[in-house]
Amino acid sequence: MPGFFFSHNNMTELNGKEDCKLAEGKVHKKKQKAFGADLKSYLRCMVPHIESGIKTSSSRNVMLSAEEVIQWSQSLEKLLASQSGQNVFREFLKSEFSEENIEFWLACEDYKKTKSDHLHGKAERIYEEFVQSDAIKQINIDYQMREATAKKAQDPTHTSFDEAQKTVYVLMERDSYPRFLKSKAYLNLLNQLQTNTSK
Repeated sequence: MPGFFFSHNNMTELNGKEDCKLAEGKVHKKKQKAFGADLKSYLRCMVPHIESGIKTSSSRNVMLSAEEVIQWSQSLEKLLASQSGQNVFREFLKSEFSEENIEFWLACEDYKKTKSDHLHGKAERIYEEFVQSDAIKQINIDYQMREATAKKAQDPTHTSFDEAQKTVYVLMERDSYPRFLKSKAYLNLLNQLQTNTSK
């Protein structure tokens, strides 16, 4: 089955190229339609690199097929289970100025796999980056949850961020995810893959 080969680092590597760079910082909330055009040109730049088989710094390649991209539409869980899905969804969230949600969710997933002797340091970093009231990437949780999460982070366990993570997941699932599925970002990628498959 024909498909694209994605390196795990491919999206960030290609972002550095002038023609492929998304207009970060230039996309305004009122101009979200422009994001679809930006991603379309980004995909156009990406496709030749993928098809020509250029080796990237990552030795692990992921085959991205139309079937996988269709599966992303079945649930947010399936989208986030895919490395490529995470990357595309993160780019979409950047266009909506809400990438802190997926970054927090991923940080929590990583945190759960952390060895017990490293929990304190990671808990502190996650709290400072996403939870505290003046955090640079502050997540959208209410005051009570922010306080409860702060207490749990002071005496960390593997479940310290579970409630906040669940809240952010539900927020993405109800808010950003449905818009993502209707976005040009998702539809262009799916169309590109289906066109490539039918050749």
